Amino acid sequence: MNNSNKTNLGTTNWSLRLDGKTALVTGAAGGLGHSFTRCLLEAGATVIVSGRRREALESLKGEIAEHADRIHVVTMDVTDEASVTEAFDIMADDITIPDVVISNAGVATSKKALDLTGSDWDRVIDTNLKGCWLVCNEAARRLSAINRGGRIIMISSILGHRVAGNVAPYAAAKAGVEQLTRALALEWARYGIRVNALAPGYIETDLNRDFFASEPGQKMIRRIPQRRLGQAGDLSGPLLLLASDLSDYMTGSTLLVDGGHLQSSL
Repeated sequence: MNNSNKTNLGTTNWSLRLDGKTALVTGAAGGLGHSFTRCLLEAGATVIVSGRRREALESLKGEIAEHADRIHVVTMDVTDEASVTEAFDIMADDITIPDVVISNAGVATSKKALDLTGSDWDRVIDTNLKGCWLVCNEAARRLSAINRGGRIIMISSILGHRVAGNVAPYAAAKAGVEQLTRALALEWARYGIRVNALAPGYIETDLNRDFFASEPGQKMIRRIPQRRLGQAGDLSGPLLLLASDLSDYMTGSTLLVDGGHLQSSL
């Protein structure tokens, strides 16, 4: 097959637009999920927002009223295999199997390792790692069955590469997400399904804003080479790159968006 057009800037469609695509965002109601949803909508995609609390998802849809005709709400508990299957059945029957999957659902706990309980561990691992696997596997199973390619984007973290105190299960889960990304990319490339990860550094949100305004938080910010926290919008370009045709030859990769934090000295 002649792929010469891939290197011919005059004939390649250099666009981050997602018109005609349908994207699923898990954990859409809070934190980065809200920003990812808006980003995808503004790029022209139809977006399926999912999470456990339908009222929160409907509230999100109301907040983005200008794009409400391209937002679909589907409830799903990513830790429950039956719930994931049911949600994809609803998508297949009422909407479509998504072309783009943003595996964003996640939780964390802040406890010293010696204080963790088994339920603490299970809650974090089940949501961040098992849930990621269940959603992505269900999407890939259905896409491959209809011979349609897709783009899966795992939301990882710099804590999948280095560690901090009091977040052992979260760091372990995100390291697992990184390796899962590579394993699935290897297996699913033959189906035209690309699997990549987006690993944010410290991004300012409503949940962490007060901490980063404190002296310990300010000390942490000073360790970031760019000397600032990331904003949700800093992830939009990398997200759209992985979701669009511009990353057509990327799979099994991780894009780090951390202001250089991982390069800071030990």
